[in-house]
Amino acid sequence: MSETTPAFEPAVPAGEIQPELTLRALLLGAFLGVVFGAASTYLALRVGLTTSASVPIAVLSIWAIKRRKGQRAILEHNIVQTTGSAGESVAAAVVFSVPALIFLGYPLQVGLTTLIALTGGVLGVLMMVPLRRYLIVKEHGVLRYPEGKACAEILEAGEEGGTSANKVFIGLGVGAFIKLFINVLRGAKDSIATSIHGFKGAALASDIAPELLGVGYIIGYRTSTMMVAGSLLASLILIPMIALFGAHGVGVLSPGTMPISEMSDGDIWSAYVRHIGAGAVAAGGIFALIRALPSIVSSIRASASGLLGGAAKTVAATLRTERDTPVAVLVVGAIGIVAFIWGVPIFHMNLLGAFLILVLGFLFAVVSSRITGEVGSSSCPLSGMTIGVLMAVCGAFLLCGWEGSAYSRLALMIGAIVCIAISNAGTCSQDLKTGYLVGATPVRQQGALLIGVLTSVMAVGWTAYLLNQSATTETPLEQPFAVPAALRADAQSIESLTDHAQYQFVRLHADEVPQGQKEGIYLVDAPSGEARILREDGIGAGKLRAPQAKLMATVIEGLLTHKLPWGLILIGVAIACFIELLGFRALTFAVGVYLPLAATMPVFLGGLARLISDKVYKRTPDDENEREGTLYCSGLIAGASILGILAALTSFLKGYDKELGYHPDFALLLGLGDRGGDLWGLAILLLIGFLIFRGAAPRKSS
Repeated sequence: MSETTPAFEPAVPAGEIQPELTLRALLLGAFLGVVFGAASTYLALRVGLTTSASVPIAVLSIWAIKRRKGQRAILEHNIVQTTGSAGESVAAAVVFSVPALIFLGYPLQVGLTTLIALTGGVLGVLMMVPLRRYLIVKEHGVLRYPEGKACAEILEAGEEGGTSANKVFIGLGVGAFIKLFINVLRGAKDSIATSIHGFKGAALASDIAPELLGVGYIIGYRTSTMMVAGSLLASLILIPMIALFGAHGVGVLSPGTMPISEMSDGDIWSAYVRHIGAGAVAAGGIFALIRALPSIVSSIRASASGLLGGAAKTVAATLRTERDTPVAVLVVGAIGIVAFIWGVPIFHMNLLGAFLILVLGFLFAVVSSRITGEVGSSSCPLSGMTIGVLMAVCGAFLLCGWEGSAYSRLALMIGAIVCIAISNAGTCSQDLKTGYLVGATPVRQQGALLIGVLTSVMAVGWTAYLLNQSATTETPLEQPFAVPAALRADAQSIESLTDHAQYQFVRLHADEVPQGQKEGIYLVDAPSGEARILREDGIGAGKLRAPQAKLMATVIEGLLTHKLPWGLILIGVAIACFIELLGFRALTFAVGVYLPLAATMPVFLGGLARLISDKVYKRTPDDENEREGTLYCSGLIAGASILGILAALTSFLKGYDKELGYHPDFALLLGLGDRGGDLWGLAILLLIGFLIFRGAAPRKSS
């Protein structure tokens, strides 16, 4: 047995040939990638979160593609989910980074957004593929890849039919109904929270998200506990400490914009704790990278030696399930993409920027892929890693003497491309894990990933642009004012929505506008140099808040103008070092520090359901081979994800623009009083946990 031979029997053995990279699988996957990419773009702009699309696409594929006579369809289903998952992956990364252009004073353009998504998405695939043998094969049993395993369970259950498939579809129905009840019928709050009396600044919160409870069950109690521990540190220690020491302050403490005494818990988290979490994530990622480097180097060396030394003699003997894209193709492709970015004028890229994309893209692709293996795609701190990238980029700029806002666009271009690359690398590793478990051919799956990127980027670019345009407002000024030429030097031209004339798109700060005018984006008439129209882009205002993109713009401006809160960042680094010294992996804990408690608490509750199930049903704790609960939770994730994205898509098509809320009658009918909404939500959380416990019960012997 070779070192890379799987220690288990996949669903389709290496010696068995079945339909895989078929036209119908690619077409269906591309279509679903476009749909999920567009819906995820809206969802990410609205609430700043997305969920993995791989699981719901796998379920839809089982419904849509039936096996041919005498053949199995599981490998085709795998190609569908592989192709389609790129849409969600690219959408999340685009929304988390590219809209920062608006906040830096540059217009959002379809062509540029599409090219950034395309180059970053392709780079992510090319950079992750050489890591497959290490992360997917060698680390099998160490890295869980929860959504990847969930996809494999769903595909195998759909292939088997019978009891296994029933458990998946029961979970799917439960997840879909709960999501429908909460997000469409408004039968309960989508999040509950309570402050702790006598403990200023401390609060407990949890999203009512069946898909996150399902993820928590799959990743297990230990990992989910590490995640929520990080969030509890932020919610019960860091925020109360800042609130306590700032309670009597009268001044504004940077990077906050108001006195701490006037801040809510959420304001303190956004202004201070989020920077601490970003520092912890960056340090935790570096620790993970250092641990992985020896195996990564040996894996790449083995692949390169296979290419250079007699590879042609062994091609015929290579197992189907071990065939990867040749290393030469990957290297040439990655260098070619970076050369394209450097050479195309729209990017305004220089040689240093191209080099940083290549180096940081690969390094953080490793980190992203490993984080995804530990906590899953839904909990992967993409924006936190992107902050780490931006800090490295801006640090390199400062060493070169490139300071000020003039270099902000270049820094964002680099950060956005790397952000999309590392996002797609994580999704790519998740998909390749699914393929490894079901017995797919890696090189075919890698080709499907590239096709998925190529077909989904147009949907993402146009959706972001149209959403922004549909919510943009322009107000003609009663008294136009002159804008100095220095402030218009790098301004780009844009067509006004008001009179369809061409204007310069200029961002002005509070000290750059006359008294009585507010800071923001102004449309300036180029010949006269006068600001004529105040423009408020849809992204960043109203419902399309794009919180991550705002943070990216803040980090870039803070670094290049020497205003980044390094003290907070270094506190996060110190926390990560402390966790490592205790003997734990800091990265999972750091993810919890960075994410709000409301997002990690349902993951922990899912892990708690796993702990109780393992004890009651007398199973090995967190055994990755546990099947019953994993099948049920896979369906739960799929059902909730499908309904959540359909609700977002329906809202977009209908122009639905109400705040998320709940119908109070459900709680009042139960006589729960003023706190009825939270108690009702807590009851639903407990119900989901109980249903997971029941779904994890061993199959009754016939």
